[in-house]
Amino acid sequence: MTHGQGGLVTGMRAIVYTAPGDSSVLTLVDREPGAPGPGEVRVRIAVSGVNPTDWKARAGSTRRQDFTEVVPDQDGAGVIDAVGDGVDSLSVGDRVWVHLAQHERPTGTAQEFTVVPASRAVPLPDDVDFALGASLGVPAVTAHRALTVHEQGPAVLSPGSLDGRVVLVAGGAGAVGHAAIQLARWAGATVISTISSESKAALARAAGAHHTIDYTAGDVVAQVREIAPHGVDHIVEVSISVNAAIDAEIAANHASIAYYADDGGRDDFAMPVRPTFAKNVRVQGVLLYTVGEEALDAAVTAITAALADGALPVGEEHGLPLTWFPLEETAAAHDAVEGATVGKVLVRVAEL
Repeated sequence: MTHGQGGLVTGMRAIVYTAPGDSSVLTLVDREPGAPGPGEVRVRIAVSGVNPTDWKARAGSTRRQDFTEVVPDQDGAGVIDAVGDGVDSLSVGDRVWVHLAQHERPTGTAQEFTVVPASRAVPLPDDVDFALGASLGVPAVTAHRALTVHEQGPAVLSPGSLDGRVVLVAGGAGAVGHAAIQLARWAGATVISTISSESKAALARAAGAHHTIDYTAGDVVAQVREIAPHGVDHIVEVSISVNAAIDAEIAANHASIAYYADDGGRDDFAMPVRPTFAKNVRVQGVLLYTVGEEALDAAVTAITAALADGALPVGEEHGLPLTWFPLEETAAAHDAVEGATVGKVLVRVAEL
């Protein structure tokens, strides 16, 4: 690999696939890096973050891929290497975190250099490492959206914006759940998380949850009511088809229930009518690919502020264990996420 003046680069390593399938379709190749066009930047990737959406897209179970060759993974972190015309907000040498890198384009973050719209590369403070930067993206942006669909706001989280509110995060040991706990706690909410074991409860508490409830033992509704007699204001839901009836019972008047996953492909859910209409409950789906720029920008604003406050740490001591793979083992990283490895799976692309 050689670097020239003005961000010229010749040769890079990339993970690609040319047809959907299991992780064996992923191949390490040498490719020429792209050049940023107007409004774009090129990022030298240090760490790529792997999410369920990445292996699902590769497997062909989600968004159709209309490209002859695809580099997977939406999230990452690294350093700006080149900027295209019209980009004034970022400069060569800036440290950034990247989100939705592969959205509507074939080149994600599982490669040494990736080109993205400038809006998808967000400044990363000097004291925030690339592991944390690559752990944001899909989980943190999803969590922010889920916490801001309530009809009585806020549209952008900030310290104190959820004061007096109760938030329930289903699956607090997952990456989205972890981010939702951290953001809700930072914004001033009382946070409850449902988990399935004591080890996962410890992770949710480390992330900042005030209360944890083991949904495999005892009456969840009764336990929530002991903590929040008037109900829960915001529910961040990972398993709507399983928990819809419980969510309806524990919801406060004017509560929001935001769900962001399809429960392994289940295509429907049932929710009791009277508790939901009597309490004016809002049920909101959350999908980043179609949520719109306004919601994405709101999330970036809040995440940037939370990072500055040190509110989004990662690592087992902070509730999100990190599992690492080298770039050449990206297939194993995808398998780890598909196998529901607890915490965050990261791919080390380069030492920067």
